[in-house]
Amino acid sequence: MIILLLKHSDANLNSPMYYFISRFAILEIIFVSIIVPKLLDILTAGRNRVSFGACFLQLYCADTTGIVECYLLTVMVFDRHLAITSPLQYLVIMAQWCKKLAVLPWIVGLVGAFISTIFTASLKFCGPNVIEHFFCDLAPLQNLACSDPHVSNLITSITAIFVVLLPFITIMGFYSHIIITILKIKSIEGKHKAFSTCSSHLLVSSLYFCTGITVYVMPSDSQHDRFLAFIYTIVTPFLNPFIYTFRNRDVKCAFLKVLNSLNSLILNKVQLNSKAQFVGAKKWF
Repeated sequence: MIILLLKHSDANLNSPMYYFISRFAILEIIFVSIIVPKLLDILTAGRNRVSFGACFLQLYCADTTGIVECYLLTVMVFDRHLAITSPLQYLVIMAQWCKKLAVLPWIVGLVGAFISTIFTASLKFCGPNVIEHFFCDLAPLQNLACSDPHVSNLITSITAIFVVLLPFITIMGFYSHIIITILKIKSIEGKHKAFSTCSSHLLVSSLYFCTGITVYVMPSDSQHDRFLAFIYTIVTPFLNPFIYTFRNRDVKCAFLKVLNSLNSLILNKVQLNSKAQFVGAKKWF
């Protein structure tokens, strides 16, 4: 939320890169809101029951936001690739495509999650009804089915290749070309500036995709998978805002400006109150 406030309060953060970072911040808020409230309810109140409909709603929403994150990270690396490899055309191209590229991940996410959710919901569930996970996810639900989940597992793996593995390969391809382009820059300062704009994104992508590929492309429904799911659903969203703020000079400058403005406002209020009290006391005497 602080990232969103900074984006709208500082004119220096109005570039396409910060537009995508703000969309990413909104996505992270939604993603965490789907899983964490129920997890806290289980841990604090012990309410570990969920209806069939609510479970599949959580599954669909969590899968949608997970896929959107994969493709939004791909869009963000495309933005950095274009800024570094074609700096003169960058603003012109992004002025036309920025909002369209921000909508594209949501279209892919809604469709991709719908396919896997429908195939999983079409299975017969007649017991046991204990989900070996801390939220409703594809593999744990498919393993509870009384009917043969082979087709559903296959569809899930194929979908995962297109929505997780394909974006990851695309990101690696873009970064390979970015590194080649950066190496051609003669000045050390230019190389450092070019790479500094990508380092935060590279770190976030690595954290997310390494766990996501293991869980969804090669599912095993083990304790190991649950630990990895905890990493990408709880730990990674917690770290992402800090990675994007503390490793970004523009965001840090905007944050310091806001703090200085608030500090000045508080000091002015204190001074005005002190003067008002002094004048009031003088009149009384």
